[in-house]
Amino acid sequence: MDYTLLRTFHVATVHVTLVLFLLRGFWMATDSRLLRARWIRVVPHANDTLLLGSAIAMLLVADLNPLGQPWLLAKIAGLLAYIGLGTLALKRGRTKSLRIKALLAALGVFAYIVAVALTKQVIPGAA
Repeated sequence: MDYTLLRTFHVATVHVTLVLFLLRGFWMATDSRLLRARWIRVVPHANDTLLLGSAIAMLLVADLNPLGQPWLLAKIAGLLAYIGLGTLALKRGRTKSLRIKALLAALGVFAYIVAVALTKQVIPGAA
């Protein structure tokens, strides 16, 4: 499989993930019933599955071992933090204030993951 095609698909799914997360975050903050719609409980998970699958495929095609690449480990750690914060923001947070704080923190982690991906540095911007 072509790495460039996989990367393009991966980046597209990253964009979809961000848009859907922002939409769900807005609906959470405004107490919208739309957050409980069936499609919004299915589509983000389906997209995230494609996102993860394309990431794994890129690793295989590029013959990269994430344990040997600190920036990939940073992305994986960031992903775990993003998932935890996203769950807190959209489902598990006990108060709206906590959910909004978790949403903002998740967006910060998302930005970090993207910066690591673009720079291939654990601390983007560091020489």
